[in-house]
Amino acid sequence: MLHSRTLAQDKRRRLRDDLASGRLLRVPGAFNPLTAVLIQELGFDGAYVSGAVVAADLALPDIGLTTLPEVAARGGQIARVTDLPTIIDADTGFGEPMNAARTVQTLEDAGLAGCHLEDQVNPKRCGHLDGKAVVETEEMVRRIRAAVSARRDDGFVVCARTDAAAVEGLDAAIARAKAYVDAGADMVFPEAMSGPADFEAFRAAVDVPLLANMTEFGKSELLGVGQLESLGVNMVIYPVTTLRLAMGAVEDGLRTIRDEGTQTGVVDRMQTRARLYELLDYPAYNAFDGDVYNFTI
Repeated sequence: MLHSRTLAQDKRRRLRDDLASGRLLRVPGAFNPLTAVLIQELGFDGAYVSGAVVAADLALPDIGLTTLPEVAARGGQIARVTDLPTIIDADTGFGEPMNAARTVQTLEDAGLAGCHLEDQVNPKRCGHLDGKAVVETEEMVRRIRAAVSARRDDGFVVCARTDAAAVEGLDAAIARAKAYVDAGADMVFPEAMSGPADFEAFRAAVDVPLLANMTEFGKSELLGVGQLESLGVNMVIYPVTTLRLAMGAVEDGLRTIRDEGTQTGVVDRMQTRARLYELLDYPAYNAFDGDVYNFTI
């Protein structure tokens, strides 16, 4: 009720332990706090806050237009409502290495369990679009070092994302990932991998946890959890899936209202009031009110 009962440092410890467990962590994207509540109820391992989703929610393209306060605020809203660790997309750290350091501390304050920083030029582009550009390896190494040195809770996970495979080739991306690990990155996120062989190459090259992005309509083959487990991947994110599902349903419903003059034909596809109240835990709030206000002197 109101807030998660699990402290942020405990969520971070859980994330660290889960990453060391050897099993694959399944982490869907939460486009709002209520989605995060559902993600926890359905038994997933964490919630993910996508930079692309935060931008889209503001009706902006994913080209580096969002700001640290906007991203941290949405991440904090989502982390607040779930006992699961919440991982957030911090783009390029919102500026120079000092900005990356401030980003990590701001995200710590917001209750996040970890973030990923990428090696794209700032402002960045969506990882599955053409025309990306990456900074020099040394500049990204400085970003990672700044982020790692700035954190106050060693449990906070700093993940290094590399977009270099699409720009410089797979071997160069692997070389970069090794340098990022040497700089202190706790996990590696190779973006826009084409298929299993790419993940195999990364798994053989780095000895830290590996994150796979299974986003729809992108450059990556959509691999199932069994295959990802066999490849040695430690975490899989589904960053935009819930937003795409929701917006598809919203568009269908609005078209129905426009064309038919009533929503009657789509009511059976809606979440019921009873189910919404169940997710919001109305009984707990009623019980709290009763305990506080129903008393005699």
